[in-house]
Amino acid sequence: MSSSADLDLAALHPQLPSPLQEVEDDRFAHRGLRLLLKRDDLIHPELIGNKWRKLAPNLAAAADRTVVTFGGAYSNHLRATAAAGRLLGLPTIGVVRGQELADRPLNPSLARCAADGMRLHFVDRSTYRRKTEKDVLARVLRTVGAQDAYVVPEGGSNAEAVRGCRSLGEELRGRADVVGLACGTGGTLAGLAAGLAPGQRALGVPVLKGGFLSADIQALQERAFGGRCGEWTLDDRFHFGGYARVLGELDTFAADFEDRHGVPVERLYVAKLLYGLVALADEGAFARGTTVAAVVTGRPFPQEPSTVSR
Repeated sequence: MSSSADLDLAALHPQLPSPLQEVEDDRFAHRGLRLLLKRDDLIHPELIGNKWRKLAPNLAAAADRTVVTFGGAYSNHLRATAAAGRLLGLPTIGVVRGQELADRPLNPSLARCAADGMRLHFVDRSTYRRKTEKDVLARVLRTVGAQDAYVVPEGGSNAEAVRGCRSLGEELRGRADVVGLACGTGGTLAGLAAGLAPGQRALGVPVLKGGFLSADIQALQERAFGGRCGEWTLDDRFHFGGYARVLGELDTFAADFEDRHGVPVERLYVAKLLYGLVALADEGAFARGTTVAAVVTGRPFPQEPSTVSR
């Protein structure tokens, strides 16, 4: 990447390391536990949380090429990529899951992408599922006229992103025993675990159904580091039906957490993580004296689907 583009990234002034905030929560305290919030939501007002950590190395690799990436209708990753394109003057194209969405008004999330200059291209769900196949990807790139583009995978999770997320673990060395993180594609957890010190554990809470994430995380670590790194586990019980599904119980929980601690709770990822950590504390999953850190990877976006999926 050219030096001028490097200067552009530095000029965005990310707040790193992100703040680590202790909160007094009786659901943890009465079990002899401490709860810390790793406020990655404060890194940058538009490239929020793990999106900065994952996108920055990919933007450096893209240089001045068009960036093509993938996501669903409410993708935080698409919004962050679009914002990065606007801030850095890079053309961006978002390949969106669901051809049927092409003829509908844009939801607030996709409208934000378009306002930031991202060109949206909708594909049918069968094509989207096969987007990593070489011939399918080549066809999509031809269709959007971007054969020479830099391609960032769905969720931004590739070897560059995983290595970028290792700094999250490094910032938490010696600060917590267990670090909880909501997982979509697994890239942030793969990097987080690699950056933690021996004796610390990363705990992933997947927000999608399926139980496939463990193999994906291992594969990401192999590509980034040559093999499995750090101690990490997953708990698949807190997806609430899948991505962009937030039932009334979870919405109520998130609102209560906001009232208790004055911290805005993003519903698609962060609320599921916090709910899971409270449930695990109640189950006695953490030994007395354990310090638990929850990574706050995002902030609420207006009109998230959580408010309608009851």
